[in-house]
Amino acid sequence: MTSTTRESRTGSVAAHLLMGLMAIYFLLPFWWLLVAATKDNDGLFGSNPLWFADVHLIDNLKLVFSQEDGIYLTWLRNSALYAVVSGVGATLVSALAGYAFAKLRFPGRTALFGLLLGLIMVPATALVLPTYLLMSQLDLVDSIWAVILPSLLNPFGVYLLRVYTHDSVPDEMLEAARIDGAGEFRVFRSVALPAMRPALVTVLLFTMVASWNNFFLPLVMLSDNQLFPLTVGLRTWYMSATIGNGGAALFNVIVAGSLVAIVPLIIAFLMLQRYWRGGLTIGAVK
Repeated sequence: MTSTTRESRTGSVAAHLLMGLMAIYFLLPFWWLLVAATKDNDGLFGSNPLWFADVHLIDNLKLVFSQEDGIYLTWLRNSALYAVVSGVGATLVSALAGYAFAKLRFPGRTALFGLLLGLIMVPATALVLPTYLLMSQLDLVDSIWAVILPSLLNPFGVYLLRVYTHDSVPDEMLEAARIDGAGEFRVFRSVALPAMRPALVTVLLFTMVASWNNFFLPLVMLSDNQLFPLTVGLRTWYMSATIGNGGAALFNVIVAGSLVAIVPLIIAFLMLQRYWRGGLTIGAVK
């Protein structure tokens, strides 16, 4: 065996070892959540945190869905509403804007795109308080629109779709459609949009995950617990559990509720991954 072959094999083993360690690092919190959701309160604080004790998963789930007259289901429905409406709306807005930046020529195009790149660098939390003041002026605070409307703007989604459209939608195909008499919106809808599908799915997934996990925006905008998403709702249970007065019994409910909260995201990724893989394959071929 030559020294080059040995070095190559050593490098391969080291790379696989590093990737294995990183996989364990990222999966460890999920494993802890899965294990903890099966325990009652005594098991949470009195057993190995990374291994099962007495299994109380069904009991915990019953408590989750019966706590406070089943308000968890309301929070779950709210999270789904915010995620789906924000995800679809933000994807549509990003598709229109990304197509315009990539394929249309209009005054101020370069300056606007530079502004867009600048917005990507601004943390979303820094915009929450100005957004609250704006929503207050429009009398939309403590409504679902106070959460949905700010989520429709996704600068990174616009950037991603602009780059993808520029490289994946041939100008010749658009010109052929225009010569055939199609209007600009018809060209976008019938020619560009199908070719953008893999990137659209990516933006949709990212936006839905961000909206589902959004905490600070609904925390600031909402005071009615019937409008809370899961993130804010579980936080109210956590606050009750930490201030005493019998609230400590909520810890197993909070953990089980957190496990249920990530299940829809896993389902969404599993359902849409084939489109994502298609996008990666198309990008590799191009």
